[in-house]
Amino acid sequence: MASSRGRRSRGTVYLVGAGPGDPGLVTVRGQRLIAEADVIFYDHLSPVFLLQDARPEAKTVYVGKKRAEHVRTQEEISELLIAEARAGRMVVRLKGGDPFMFGRGGEEAEALVEAGVPFEVVPGVTSALGVAAYSGIPLTHRRETSEVSFVSGHDVEQIDWAKYRTGTLVIFMGLTTFDETAARLLAAGRDGETPVAAVRWGTRGDQVTVEGTLSDLGERIRQAGLKPPALIVVGEVVGLRRKLDWFERQPLFGRRIVVTRPREQAGVLSDQLRVLGAEVISLPTIEIRPPEDWGPLDRAVSELDCYDWLIFTSANGVRYFVERLDASDRDLRDVRAKICAIGPATAESLRQLHLKVDRTPREYVAESLLQAFSSRELQGKHVLLPRARVARDVIPVELEKRGAKVNVVTAYRTVVPEGLASRADRLFRGPRKPHWVTFTSSSTVRNFVSVCPVQRLEGVRVASIGPVTSATARELGVPLDAEARRYTVDGLVEVILEAAG
Repeated sequence: MASSRGRRSRGTVYLVGAGPGDPGLVTVRGQRLIAEADVIFYDHLSPVFLLQDARPEAKTVYVGKKRAEHVRTQEEISELLIAEARAGRMVVRLKGGDPFMFGRGGEEAEALVEAGVPFEVVPGVTSALGVAAYSGIPLTHRRETSEVSFVSGHDVEQIDWAKYRTGTLVIFMGLTTFDETAARLLAAGRDGETPVAAVRWGTRGDQVTVEGTLSDLGERIRQAGLKPPALIVVGEVVGLRRKLDWFERQPLFGRRIVVTRPREQAGVLSDQLRVLGAEVISLPTIEIRPPEDWGPLDRAVSELDCYDWLIFTSANGVRYFVERLDASDRDLRDVRAKICAIGPATAESLRQLHLKVDRTPREYVAESLLQAFSSRELQGKHVLLPRARVARDVIPVELEKRGAKVNVVTAYRTVVPEGLASRADRLFRGPRKPHWVTFTSSSTVRNFVSVCPVQRLEGVRVASIGPVTSATARELGVPLDAEARRYTVDGLVEVILEAAG
């Protein structure tokens, strides 16, 4: 990966299509470039969730353009791309949908050519395809039509609407001008009973679809209070939606669910909820950082051959332990101790390093870990426990009661992310409060309550990943509606699904 950046990417601009809204629809190449970029310029319609794949040191710059609000002019955006590339940086221009489909990517490419800046275009799933698919509308159908046209609704007067009397017509950016568009299509001879659908925020959990006909959709849009951004599909294929609509029938469709996990670890939970139709809101209440002093962990790594057991309570502990192992003059060959891991995610992170896990508790809590060892098994044994700076003392205290000599070292620390209070305030004071908030550790609860009064959760359901997290929530006055029976992300999703019924 690094050699690829050094050989091909420096001083290059990548015009990357982000897809129509669902972050899962970005291409593999687009995702890889986001993960490698030095600078990312992103649009109003780009799935912001994709930015979590960016490197921590990467600069992200919003250059979105709404109908009446342009943060930067098109000329200014092109100048920024050129300046960053000339400074030798790898630049990703992240654009909603596809860069060359009503995305002004062609204009930016022209500016780059004129400036002598190398560039590449990475196609994206255009909203015409993505939104239609998530709305249950096949743009072509052997029985209905084999003809599809794409038009912009901005300049109604500049289009020869007589060309679109038949076939499927997809109108971009045409919500506010639909009455005029419909009038011109009717005047050109299109049947007033032609099925039409307007879709706002297509492919996302807050997708809204308004159906009607060419004659009455304008009024239906006003009655629904539909606002841009929206895509409009005109044609007989829209009539197939009632049979083929799959996305809006998902069990969690329409539910707004807050994920409080650290940004870099939120993907698995967020993806599962999103696949089930939920609108996922990322509100990381934890930020994982290295310890303020590496000394204790480095000394433990230098004395690896002294330990009989390594106990890991989280994937973060594994990650930072291995980072310091890599930074030392030792490697995995020096890990001679037996290994115990709490939870499947922790165990999996060890297996990815080709380290076998010798002991896994039946349940994924500290108390269960202690039950996994016999009363005499730890007598006189040396145990290394790399973990978070702030954690419960149950494990080391009980291990020492059983005769073990325990070295607890800080492998990482958790802090409250900057700006969490203002983000939480906007989210829970806004007109569309979430339906659910999920907590996956005691720290996520504590940090949330430290910036957001519990009273703000009135009317919001709360789900916990397990009994330890639930106990912390109750201690802080957070009402609980669901607790996972399996203390995993899968278990958390299961109880939300059951409660959503």
